[in-house]
Amino acid sequence: MNILIIGASSGIGRELWKHYASDGNRVAVLARREELLQQMENARPNHTLAICCDISDHTSLETAIASVNSEFAVIDLAIICAGIGELNPQLDIEIERATISVNVAGWTDAANATYSIFERQGYGHLVTVTSIGGLNPTPIAPSYSASKAYQINYTRSLIKKAKGTGITVTEIRPGLVDTRMAKGDGLFWVMPLPAVTSQIVKAIQRKKKLRIVTKRWRIANFILRHFI
Repeated sequence: MNILIIGASSGIGRELWKHYASDGNRVAVLARREELLQQMENARPNHTLAICCDISDHTSLETAIASVNSEFAVIDLAIICAGIGELNPQLDIEIERATISVNVAGWTDAANATYSIFERQGYGHLVTVTSIGGLNPTPIAPSYSASKAYQINYTRSLIKKAKGTGITVTEIRPGLVDTRMAKGDGLFWVMPLPAVTSQIVKAIQRKKKLRIVTKRWRIANFILRHFI
């Protein structure tokens, strides 16, 4: 397969790159940190196309995705993992703006661009990585939880839009995962990254519309949706 991963230099995106590149696929990885991208390309040069771009910069992202599309001719699977999340109980406006710029504006550009490619191709699989945090508004990270709620609803809209077409849309909704995004005191049920990645891969293979990972977080998802 030809695979595009946006937000691939760390966390879930990097683990997914490891899996798919090791499995013999051609994987384009997009992220801001050029040094990390270069390490990835050096590690698997025959299976990795690394392109540095800033998702919050529309022109940068547009150029990067166009380069991938030109190099691969077709894209079978696109995974959007890019995002930021900072605790901001003081409501520092610069943190709020940065979060919105990446998690809403840039994320929407990425989803729109990849879905449009699949429409032109007549097929493709778009995967978005959202968060249980989108169901739980929090005073310590308001823009993060709000932006994840936006991603959840945007993805659900694309799932409906794709019905009856050759396009598949999957939402991956993690709980707390052992990455740099897990911040704060008293964290519980922090899931190991390999376990989360394994469940994501299975959900993609099965073309699920929604997968909450890991399984125990389905309990929290149910409670947040129906009782909070």
